[in-house]
Amino acid sequence: MKAFATIVTLLASVVAVAANTVSFIGEDSTTRTVYFTPNEGGSEIDAVTVEGGASVSVDFPDSWVGNWYAIKEGDENIPGMLGEVAFNAWGDITFFDVSAIVNADDKDNVKLIYPASGMIPTSGCESFPCDNAYYLPDDVQTKATSESELICTLGSSSSDKKRDLEAESPLPNFKRDFVLGKYA
Repeated sequence: MKAFATIVTLLASVVAVAANTVSFIGEDSTTRTVYFTPNEGGSEIDAVTVEGGASVSVDFPDSWVGNWYAIKEGDENIPGMLGEVAFNAWGDITFFDVSAIVNADDKDNVKLIYPASGMIPTSGCESFPCDNAYYLPDDVQTKATSESELICTLGSSSSDKKRDLEAESPLPNFKRDFVLGKYA
């Protein structure tokens, strides 16, 4: 019985490590609410509040596909710049991008998305517009990583550090049809 309990504990720790997570980081002093929209048939995720200068991590269900947007405290709830993700997609890859398709004028909410282990690959901009976001339905801007933990920055960074957004990604960009399983 003790061996069984050990195996169950080990399996639980593997499941905990494999969680799909996005850490939302408020890079200015503004409080924002992040709203989530799953693709049709996907699990709903409750909105979260991210205080200015704080970080909030959100766990996503296995194979969750959808998007999120942020709204500044006191502003009307109108979707703007989107963070989009497909966790555990083809080949167990996580696909992600920052999309300006809904509202390219939203320059103060969702900014950058990248793997938690580092800045490559990165989608989005510190200052919009840039050539590292998704503006048109046929843009080839979706990024990919084998990781299941992402960072999404919100607002304007108050630091003087410059991120190297031009570095080469270890994986190429992907067309949206590929991410959605339409390979032809």
